[in-house]
Amino acid sequence: MERREDGRDWAYRVDPYGFERPEDFDYASYEAFFSRYLVVLTRRAIKWSKLLKGNNSIRKSLKVKRYIRKGIPNEHRALIWMIVSGAQTNMEQNPGYYHRLLEGEKNDKLVEAIKTDMNRTFPDNVKFRKTADPCLQHTLYNVLVAYGHHNKAVGYCQGMNFIAGYLILITKNEEESFWLLDALIGRILPDYYSPAMLGLKTDQEVLGELVKMKVPAVAELMERHGVMWTLVVSRWFICLFIDILPVETVLRIWDCLFYEGSKIIFRVALTLIKQHQAFILEATNFPDICDKFKQITKGTFVTECHSFMQKIFTEPGSLSMATINKLRETCREKLLSQG
Repeated sequence: MERREDGRDWAYRVDPYGFERPEDFDYASYEAFFSRYLVVLTRRAIKWSKLLKGNNSIRKSLKVKRYIRKGIPNEHRALIWMIVSGAQTNMEQNPGYYHRLLEGEKNDKLVEAIKTDMNRTFPDNVKFRKTADPCLQHTLYNVLVAYGHHNKAVGYCQGMNFIAGYLILITKNEEESFWLLDALIGRILPDYYSPAMLGLKTDQEVLGELVKMKVPAVAELMERHGVMWTLVVSRWFICLFIDILPVETVLRIWDCLFYEGSKIIFRVALTLIKQHQAFILEATNFPDICDKFKQITKGTFVTECHSFMQKIFTEPGSLSMATINKLRETCREKLLSQG
């Protein structure tokens, strides 16, 4: 087995999800964080086991919401996502539907677009390599092809490959990944992946409005330098923080996203901006601002996922779905009037 100069072997350079750690990965601070986080994980695992009591079902409640905000242990994650998102119910009500999609007639153009993106999906993940056994590229291809034929209005759009890839890594189940993708694209993220991407564009504008309300100095800086929000946050929305924030942090965000819906994305975005307000305000020009927005998604603040998740529920202050929907309405109308 290939070894690093510091004696760390190859297995250590790959995280539990199959992602290779970058050359400049800070092992020391990560180990310090993880030894603390392990205590939290152990405590949460015991609480979740008691909550589930061997049953594979839960009902939505304040207690469950609180538990989810504090993190779902990995061994229960797929099950809880399936239940709280409604994916489980949909799967049970449509037995055999997923396999019929795979066996049916295919749209050649759609299949070609998906095939093109296969090698571009997580090149840094050993489980998605062609040499892996089993190779998750095959599973990913099936999920995306089935979804493209299930939701013809969306078909396939870049970004969906990363989301489906994460779902596969967690569920280790093709059909469950398909139904979770349907929950995200069909219900939780309104119109993000349709050809016009109106929902995505709307929500980026909504974030801009929320920043005006909650972090006005940053909004003013963006306006002064003519930086459109889409330039700095589009990947936050379209990839749901994949490849932006550390894996464990993304999964903790998704725990809440499946339960509480799309307002979680705004909470995360506002927390990143508000927490780093002084740093962002140091920017003096257009490229500088773009660079600051890349920097704020790195470092211990985002790696320490447990304290980060506590922050997203306090830092932005109150944020109701009613407020978001009202802003969505005005932003959507504005975008449509601009054509």
